[in-house]
Amino acid sequence: MSIAPPAKTQSDAAAAEGAGPAAAQVLAEAQAMVEPAYRAVVTALPEPLRQVTGYHVGWWDRAGRPASGTGKAVRPALVLACARAAASGKPGASARAGDREVSIAQARAVPAAVAVELVHDFSLLHDDVMDRDLTRRGRPAAWTVYGVSQAILTGDALLTAAMLQLAGAAGSGGARSAGVGVLASTVAALCAGQAADLTFEDQCDVTMADCLAMARDKTGALLGAAAQLGAMAGGADRGTASCYRMFGRQLGIAFQLIDDLLGIWGDPAVTGKPSGADLTIRKKSLPVVAALTSGTAAAGQLRQLYQQGRDLAPEEVVVAAQLVEAAGGRSWAQAEAGRRTQSALDALNRARPGPVAAAELRALAALLARRDR
Repeated sequence: MSIAPPAKTQSDAAAAEGAGPAAAQVLAEAQAMVEPAYRAVVTALPEPLRQVTGYHVGWWDRAGRPASGTGKAVRPALVLACARAAASGKPGASARAGDREVSIAQARAVPAAVAVELVHDFSLLHDDVMDRDLTRRGRPAAWTVYGVSQAILTGDALLTAAMLQLAGAAGSGGARSAGVGVLASTVAALCAGQAADLTFEDQCDVTMADCLAMARDKTGALLGAAAQLGAMAGGADRGTASCYRMFGRQLGIAFQLIDDLLGIWGDPAVTGKPSGADLTIRKKSLPVVAALTSGTAAAGQLRQLYQQGRDLAPEEVVVAAQLVEAAGGRSWAQAEAGRRTQSALDALNRARPGPVAAAELRALAALLARRDR
């Protein structure tokens, strides 16, 4: 089965090429700062939860042998970059004092970065079970190796560890309480988004408003929390932290749009998932819902395919992808990802970050908006 990947314009390619090195450095620095603290949390877990977590994040294989296949540390990078941005954006500080403040803020943000990544991995473990996804990062998903019960329990343990990270973070009791509150409300939004996503499976008519609200909760909420928690660690006031949260949330919706495009047209060798995986299970992702609600002839044909009470066969997946494109779902999702990214950058401008950190965040935004995995 061959499904063409999303096309990139020359301007897209130029922007991605320019953002790539800067974003890669931000991601690498975040991973270097956060991974030791993350490993310490995992090491403290009881067996077999430690084994499941290490396998899930890509540190070792099912036999416990070292492996390499970890995630990109996008969310921790966002936490640390927003901490730097908020600290360096404070008015009236000298350059030397500003550098010191940025270093302090970055160190103070590490527990939040670890907490956000723990919540992310909790959600992935549970999502793979609920979505029946067989692969994660190019190899069997944890639940297929260790069983559904162990995957669920491991996710629960990671969520608890995330809350403990913020509860034990340095700072005043009020700041710790505020951080835990942000993360708790984020998890509630994640659950609401996942519940909506599951409901869509059996719902005949899903509106674009419903689908965008699901993306806001399921993906936008955690990136918004990452940006907000980072800004709080950087000393941002409530209004400024809210701007950072909006930056992360809009970027998260763009991230979900790209993820949905890759779920249909992504290259399996790059994404680590079968081509057209979302279409196989008749998932009502954003491009699909845009196509189904387009009022076109292709929308009617796609609806007929989706009304079958079974997974689509490989040849039907190819047809479904063609129908989504013919109904305008692909072009709408690409354009909407661009609009959401611009909304994120507008919110970032309102936060008035320091120039160096602002460039880092713009590079991250460009990378996420044009990623291929």
